[in-house]
Amino acid sequence: MNPITSWEDVPLFDREEAEAAFWDENRIDLRLMEAAVASANEAGDSVTITLRMDPRMLARIKRLARTRYLNYQSMIKQWLSERMEQELRGR
Repeated sequence: MNPITSWEDVPLFDREEAEAAFWDENRIDLRLMEAAVASANEAGDSVTITLRMDPRMLARIKRLARTRYLNYQSMIKQWLSERMEQELRGR
């Protein structure tokens, strides 16, 4: 079984059969799941910000999030968290 360590490793599926075949051979890495749970638990301590974004980019992000059954804001926070960890490890 191949561990999925980033949400970007999960492809977009055009058929349910393709998705089932993918998940037969892959699994979500425990650290990725823990990070998702931890970010959900920190929601009470969150701060609202304003971020200007190209409408087409936002539409693409929302579409991608829907295919992964995620809230687009949660997916963006997860991406930022993953990238921050990469940057901190690189130092």
